[in-house]
Amino acid sequence: MIDYKMELTQEQIDILEGKKGDTLRKMMETLVLFGDIFGAKRMVPVTHKEGHLVTSFGIPLLRPLFKTMEEINKEGLKAEGGFTCDPAPLDYENVKCNLLEKVVFNKILYGKQEEYTEQMLKAGLVDKDSFSCTCYLEECGNRPKKGDILSWAESSAVVFANSVLGARCNRNSGMLDLFGSIIGYVPEFGLLLDENRRATWIVEVKTSKVPEAQILGSAIGMKVMEEVPYIKGLDRFIGSELDHENEAYLKDMGAASASNGAVGLFHVENLTPEAKESGENLISPNAKKYIIDDTELDRVYKSYPNMWKKKDANPEITFIGCPHLTYYQLKSWCENIVKSLKDRSKNKVNGQVILTSAPKVKAKFIKENEFLYKEAYDYGVRLSSICPLMYTNNPLVHGKAILTNSNKLRTYSMARYFKDDEILELITK
Repeated sequence: MIDYKMELTQEQIDILEGKKGDTLRKMMETLVLFGDIFGAKRMVPVTHKEGHLVTSFGIPLLRPLFKTMEEINKEGLKAEGGFTCDPAPLDYENVKCNLLEKVVFNKILYGKQEEYTEQMLKAGLVDKDSFSCTCYLEECGNRPKKGDILSWAESSAVVFANSVLGARCNRNSGMLDLFGSIIGYVPEFGLLLDENRRATWIVEVKTSKVPEAQILGSAIGMKVMEEVPYIKGLDRFIGSELDHENEAYLKDMGAASASNGAVGLFHVENLTPEAKESGENLISPNAKKYIIDDTELDRVYKSYPNMWKKKDANPEITFIGCPHLTYYQLKSWCENIVKSLKDRSKNKVNGQVILTSAPKVKAKFIKENEFLYKEAYDYGVRLSSICPLMYTNNPLVHGKAILTNSNKLRTYSMARYFKDDEILELITK
């Protein structure tokens, strides 16, 4: 048995000694070693049983991943509450690809996708409609409560769960999230501890109007990096209630702060649960200050590079929804696109326009908005549950002029970021 520093219960020691099987032993050993690295003093129970797995992609080179899954399946091990997973990488029906691009996707990038999906289903994946980075949306069902301990890894889901829902989770690595869900314990360190949830930055929003969520999150992430910000002044614009509009706003702001920095938790004065409960008591002594005004937001926006090969190209593909759109965002985008095209007497959008959302959100939208969906579809808008990041991994699409309103997609690809109103103009003008 490995040497370890943390204090374990008898049940945990039994697992570590292999008394419940060698596969569980290896999982516990991995989690204990991981916890020791970060100074965890103990393992704590996962109280929100439904996990979320970040590794959704069947890349053939990830042989250790498939081997581990095969071992989990062979032993009949499953996450007790099941788990959701990040978005699937492919959707040929709604995202057009040429023959050569499909060959790269099918043979090189995601050649093990079908086999890997079957492995995940055996290990506890809820169903084939449980692929989304926004697993916490009500339609998706994997929504923790305040104070719940999670075993997740997806950065945008972790920052939303910590900040907007008041749950507790670290940004774990892929497969560690599944190990914690199967074993039912995670090492206690980082954002699971009260002292590490205190803000070390005060961010004062002093803009003249509501900031674009993605740019505000980007500015915060690049400044505070992995630290915890306490955001003042934002409630002037968006209020103090976590309704569907504010949840969507904080979803996008948080994803940008997590991808443009490494933020795992933020507090918004008078709005997020812990800020409402404790107020400025959440702020650490000697917290640093960052003021965001119109000039600072403009500076951040103008700092984003244009990585298109042809700098002034017409858009070929537009991805809207990274993280996936909420039901209300999906409806709003369809309404705005249709209206803009009608106002211009145009019958098609420019290039491919892909709105991405969770399968269950997409299904609800189509069912409840049949006429709007048909209108948007006829104008060339396509709804998909694809992961735009996984699509842009294909080197053959690097030369395409891809538009996005996602700072996460901009950061991890050659896509070019534009504000929402600019995107609408570009795809309908």
